Amino acid sequence: MTQIRSIKRGFALAALSLALAACSNADAPAGHSSADRNAGHTSSSSGLPAGRIAEGEKLASVKGAATGQSCVDCHGAEGNAPIDPTYPKLAGQYHDYIAHSLQMYRDGDREHALMSNQAKTLNDQQIADLAAYFGSRDKGQLRDLHGIH
Repeated sequence: MTQIRSIKRGFALAALSLALAACSNADAPAGHSSADRNAGHTSSSSGLPAGRIAEGEKLASVKGAATGQSCVDCHGAEGNAPIDPTYPKLAGQYHDYIAHSLQMYRDGDREHALMSNQAKTLNDQQIADLAAYFGSRDKGQLRDLHGIH
């Protein structure tokens, strides 16, 4: 009787494992911004071309026309020293997260007084370059900003 119970328990655990694996979205890419969806981008999580770290580094210091600020003016050198405690550290952040965030600010799917205007003029290649640059930096002290406001 004990052996039959053990076999049934083993089958039940195997079935549960398969069900959970089938339902898991671990390999599914994150959602695309509205502009990407409209353009039919599906090749990668962010739907962007390959980012170029060197170009992103240059772009991170360029002052935006809308705000007169650059990325590093607010997020600090290499994105690791924000001027305000509510601003995120970008250094070492997942490049897809940075790319998705910039796309959403650009497309109006995410709102922030400065970032929405700052990202409005960025094209896909510039977003990919910035994401590659900041994602490649030493992460230093990333912190959770949940509930900071």
